[in-house]
Amino acid sequence: MTYAAKAVNLVKTYGSGDTAVHALAGVSVEFKKQQFTAIMGPSGSGKSTLMHCMAGLDTATAGESYIGETEITKLKDKEITNLRRDRLGFIFQSFNLVPTLTAAENITLPLDIAGRSVDKEWFQEVTKRLGLSSRLGHRPSELSGGQQQRVACARALVAKPEIIFGDEPTGNLDSNSSKEVLQILRTAVDTDKQTVVIVTHDPRAASYADRVVFLADGKIVTEIENPTTDEILATMTEFEGR
Repeated sequence: MTYAAKAVNLVKTYGSGDTAVHALAGVSVEFKKQQFTAIMGPSGSGKSTLMHCMAGLDTATAGESYIGETEITKLKDKEITNLRRDRLGFIFQSFNLVPTLTAAENITLPLDIAGRSVDKEWFQEVTKRLGLSSRLGHRPSELSGGQQQRVACARALVAKPEIIFGDEPTGNLDSNSSKEVLQILRTAVDTDKQTVVIVTHDPRAASYADRVVFLADGKIVTEIENPTTDEILATMTEFEGR
C-alpha cells in the first residue's frame, strides 16, 4: 500500500432540497506516503471540507475515506477521536495551543492524553531543529506567531503520526515565519519520511509540495506534480477565469 490516506467518491452536502449545498461532489483522491501534497482551489471549492472529512474532523454524507487501511467513514465517534489522537497530526491556522501550558507541555499534550511516553531524544531533536530549545518554558502569550506555529509543528512531529494535516498552516504568518514553517514540513517529508497534506490558498506555500491537487465546485479538476509558483498561479488564474 503506497497511500497514507484516500477518499473514494466522497460527498458532503449541507442542507437539503433546493437549498442544499454540495461542498464535495464525489471526490476520489489518494495521498501517497512520504509525499507533501497541497490542496488548492477558489474560496468555497471544498478544499477544507475535503481535508476535514479525510482527517475525521467532519463526517461525509456519502463515500468512503481511509487512513491507511482503516475506513474512517465506518467508525464511531470515540473510535474517530482515538484515531485522530493516535495516528494523525494537525497544524491549524490559529495554532490551537493551550494558553495555560508551556511550549513543552503543548508539544507533548497529545502523547500525554494518549498515555504514551515521550521519546526524549526525538523531542530534543525536533525542538532543536525548530529553534525552540530556549523557549520551552514559555507560554503561548510569550511567543511570537511564528514561534507559536513552530510549537504546533513540533507537537505534530513529536508524536510521529502517520500523516500530518495542515489547514492554512501559514495563513496567519508573515513571509519569514511562513517560509520557516514550510521548510519544517518539507524536511519532515524528505528527512523523516513523514506524509504531509495541507490546504492553502498561497501559491508560494503550495510550491513546497511534491504535488498540488486543485478543486473547483466540490470536484478535483486537475493536479500538478513538482509544481513551481508560476505554474500554480497560471492554473489558479485559469480556474478563476472560467
